[in-house]
Amino acid sequence: MYTGQPRRVAIIGGSRIPFARSHTVYTKVGNRQMLTAAFKGLVQKYDLRGQVLGDVAAGAVIKHSSDFNLTRESVLGSGLSPETPGFDLQRACGTALESAIIIGLKIASGQIDSGIAGGSDSISDVPIVYPDSYRRILMAANRARKPADKIKSLLKIRPKHFKPSFPGVLEPRTGLSMGESCEIMAKQWNISRQDQDQLAMESHLKMAAAYEEGFYDDLVVEFCGLTQDNNMRGDSSMEKLGKLKPAFDRKSGQGTLTAGNSTPLTDGASAVLLASEDWAKERGLPIQAYLTFGKVAAVDFVHDEGLLMAPAYAVPRMLDDAKLTLQDFDFYEIHEAFAAQVLCTLKAWESDTWCRERLGRDALGSIDRAKLNVKGSSLAAGHPFAATGTRVLANAAKLLAEKGSGRALISICTAGGMGVTAIVEAA
Repeated sequence: MYTGQPRRVAIIGGSRIPFARSHTVYTKVGNRQMLTAAFKGLVQKYDLRGQVLGDVAAGAVIKHSSDFNLTRESVLGSGLSPETPGFDLQRACGTALESAIIIGLKIASGQIDSGIAGGSDSISDVPIVYPDSYRRILMAANRARKPADKIKSLLKIRPKHFKPSFPGVLEPRTGLSMGESCEIMAKQWNISRQDQDQLAMESHLKMAAAYEEGFYDDLVVEFCGLTQDNNMRGDSSMEKLGKLKPAFDRKSGQGTLTAGNSTPLTDGASAVLLASEDWAKERGLPIQAYLTFGKVAAVDFVHDEGLLMAPAYAVPRMLDDAKLTLQDFDFYEIHEAFAAQVLCTLKAWESDTWCRERLGRDALGSIDRAKLNVKGSSLAAGHPFAATGTRVLANAAKLLAEKGSGRALISICTAGGMGVTAIVEAA
């Protein structure tokens, strides 16, 4: 569809609402209100009221059927021109980053000049469903033409039909939760409880320091009275984390994943404004960074590989595309679904055996840990599934803008054994 020279994809900046532990502050709002608030943050920040953007892509992992047009409805409430289109997509925890890659591809190809990518998720406002047998009774009553037939169908209702079924986060193919799956990975890679707790503590302390220094002042907009991520613990310590019991393997005595080194169920939304260089310059909007590469991968987590190991495959393939090494980065933004997941990924890249057998190459080597998640990450902020990607992308772009040079590597693991990765370079 496009044969011209690809255009550079500029990251103008991001906006998000504070992330909140589920069933706390955002119990009376849902995905549409949260995503609208994130979009409004961009509209206000970049004076976009009434403007027509080329497209908007976002999504939610868990949403009501009434939110079938979630992104478009959020656009209509954001202050953008009603002529701005929007569409939903979903790639589990990689939804927002995937949205950014797709909007970026549209900009690079010349299809659009500007767009927004984002995501939202709420565990406090989940769709609650009832047994299929109850649904079939209601549908039969709805189809019935005669009142007597409707009543006949409804008389089949029994107390058992009123037992609700809440959405779960179990993998359909294995029946295991993400935490249970990551516990297996931690054992396979010999990831210690101490190393997991250390990473978790550092994430909390880094994020608390970043809030204190004002890094998040222009990235986070107040919502429902909340001004900071309420999962963040600025007083986190190894002693406090060490007191927590295993959360996913409570019986073997070998469990290492706890509530402290795993992300909690979280509500929140985030968004990023992307554009062509010309579009940004015409409006006098400074470019923070450029989105230059993206890659997705998947693994056979049922028979062969750890559920959350796909980024370990996606990143080296992306590095080959970019002709870079793992060490050619100033910042590493690796989503902390679980501390163990991050540590398994890093250990895989350092392993000669794993890289040779799985990737057919020499080991990628180690990274400078001082460059990892320098403003904190998901263990501190929390993880609204579809919103994490553009939180991370906005962080990376701002870090590069402040530094004035360099590049950042982004890596996000997802349910279903997938991974979404990207490279961001300073403007």
